[in-house]
Amino acid sequence: MADDNQSGSKLFTFTIDANTAQVVKCETVDASGASHEISDEEMASLAQQGSQKLEEALEEAFEAGIDCILGGEGGRSDTEESEKDAELRHLLVTPLIEHSPAKRLLQREAVNRVLLGTLIERSTKPSPPRPAGGPAPGA
Repeated sequence: MADDNQSGSKLFTFTIDANTAQVVKCETVDASGASHEISDEEMASLAQQGSQKLEEALEEAFEAGIDCILGGEGGRSDTEESEKDAELRHLLVTPLIEHSPAKRLLQREAVNRVLLGTLIERSTKPSPPRPAGGPAPGA
């Protein structure tokens, strides 16, 4: 564990209520293994550092499915979406999702359960080896 902290990585523990799949506590773990609860300010900072919210990713996937059905050219490039484009996508795609079976996927409880199941699954399977010079898994 000391090697992880020396390389600059930060370790977190999340306490999750198994009945609701909600995170009830988030802590950091130091090199000695001691845990420390994360302050509200640290949580806000970590949320800002994260890339994309799951709901936004689901909206993009829904949009890509529509584009595929309509015979689109492959849609969006790898360039980052502007804030204005993201807002427009949200305004256009959200009503479509609201009237589809995908609506349940955006409900908080469903999102929590999917995240919990994915975390458990990933923690029980070894990560595939990363190709030299390739992106980090999940990037």
